[in-house]
Amino acid sequence: QVQLVESGGGLVQPGGSLRLSCAASGFTFSNNAMSWVRQAPGKGLEWVSDIESGGGSTYYADSVKGRFTISRDNAKNTLYLQMNSLKPEDTAVYYCAKTGGGTAGYGMDSWGKGTLLTVSS
Repeated sequence: QVQLVESGGGLVQPGGSLRLSCAASGFTFSNNAMSWVRQAPGKGLEWVSDIESGGGSTYYADSVKGRFTISRDNAKNTLYLQMNSLKPEDTAVYYCAKTGGGTAGYGMDSWGKGTLLTVSS
């Protein structure tokens, strides 16, 4: 079965950086676009970023554009999210998600259990 395991969350001061990872298994990782979504305390799910199957096209929410970078290593079946210039508003549980095809337009069909990022001084 599809399995997505996020890691790398933790406590960071405002302005700091952190990289999240997502280890994927149970499907042909290189065939599928991948996404990151997050849920802040007391708020609903927010889409963060998409990356196409080959890694050539990326997309970001306005709230993170210029600060976050999504990438993937298809040889390692791993998705990444590099987060820089972190703000308290970035505090959330971050989820890795698989989509149904090579582009994010197919929609998300599987999620991991999430990893918590806390940005606080």
